[in-house]
This record gives sequence, C-alpha cells and structure tokens, in this order.
Amino acid sequence: MVSASSNTAETDPVDWEGHPVSCRDCPHDLIRAEERCDLGRICVRDRRARRIDRFFAQNPKEADNYLDHPYFEARVLAAKYASIFLLPRLLHDPEPDVRAMVAHRLPANRVLQLRHDPDRKVRMVVTQRVEGEALVSMFQDPDYWIRVVAARRVTPDVLPIAINDKDPQVRREVARRIKPEFLTGMMRDADSLVRVTVAERLEPDQLTPLVDDEDLRVRFAVAERGTREALSKLIDDPDPEVRRIARERYEQT
Repeated sequence: MVSASSNTAETDPVDWEGHPVSCRDCPHDLIRAEERCDLGRICVRDRRARRIDRFFAQNPKEADNYLDHPYFEARVLAAKYASIFLLPRLLHDPEPDVRAMVAHRLPANRVLQLRHDPDRKVRMVVTQRVEGEALVSMFQDPDYWIRVVAARRVTPDVLPIAINDKDPQVRREVARRIKPEFLTGMMRDADSLVRVTVAERLEPDQLTPLVDDEDLRVRFAVAERGTREALSKLIDDPDPEVRRIARERYEQT
C-alpha cells in the first residue's frame, strides 16, 4: 500500500535536478502576478516537458533567455519558441533533440551542415527539409530509413541512382516511384516485394519474363495483368490461385 506521503512526493513539482520547485524563489514575479504561469501545470522550472512547453507557449518572449539552460528539455522547448536569429548558436548543442529542433525551425539552407550529424533524428529532420542536391546527398546516409525518406522526396529523375541500394525497403520505394522506363532493370531484384511492385507497374506486354518468378505474389500480379502469351505460361502454375486467375483471363482473351 502506498502512503499518502509517497503520493505527495510523486506529484509535488520538482526541477531537473530533483529539487522541489517553489514560487518563493522564482524570478518570474511579473509573469506569476499576471497568471501566465501556474505551479504544477505551467512552469519553466519544472522538469516535466509538458509544463515547460506550456510556459513558453504562454510566454514565448521568455524562450530567448533559456537557450543556454543546463536542462536539455528546457533548451529544446526554448528553441521551439525562441527567435530564429538566436538559433544558429545551437547547431552544435550537445543534445540531439536540441539540434533536431533547430534543424526543424531554421531555414533549410542554414541546416545543411547537419546532414552529417552523428544522430539519426537530426539527419532525418534535415532529409525532410532540404531539396535538390542536398536531398540527393542523403542517399549516402548509413541509415536505411533516411534513404527511404530521400527516395520518397526526390524527383523520379533522380531515383535510378538508388536502384541498387543495399536495403530492400529503399529499393521498394524506388520501384514505386521510378519512371516506367527504368522498371525493367529491377525485374530481377533479390527482394520479392520489389519485384511485386515492379510487376504491378510494368506494361502488360513487359510481364512475360516474370512468369517463372519464384514468388507466387509476382506471378499472381502477372496473371492479373499479363498478356495472353504470359497467361498461357501460367495456366498450369503450381499455385492454385495463380492458375485460377490465369485460366479465367486466358479464356476471356
């Protein structure tokens, strides 16, 4: 059974170092007098991020004064509300969440140096914001999901450079968006889901080479969309569903 004193200790507001928070030694007398803060709910000295966020939402001009606070959550949330002219000094903040917030808020051309940030979340924000050559360069990132996001955002003209990416999820995204004339180069991809995507996008008269694919999902896509020539090679397919759709369509063509 939890005692009443234990419950009180758990709910009493404490700062980032675990010390009790009190209004008596708070420097924001005017803000408190104007009821723009509320101990335990809206407080910049509290360790809970939600309460800090509420404080800056109510008092955004105060955020500029907390960009060097020792508590990383305070710096992150200060960076969310502070003047963007003060944010460049945080590009090298030791906390990745701070750098990610800065990457989110600064103009895209000001965050290019973070393309090689050691933290994945920072590079992800950069990938979601940059364009052109900077975005293309993210295909060199060691993290597969960053390359997936890059594949989703670049223009289709660029995607051939990622046809042979080492990660199948990147290649699947490439197969979904690449220009049709490059799809045949992905017909023999090692990943079956890449080949399924290719089969779903190729022109019907290009599907015949896939009738002997080892994955029944690829052959099923061919059976659904292929020409009579392709169907003739699938009417005796070992998979019953592939046979069924192939025979039905063969009889109708």
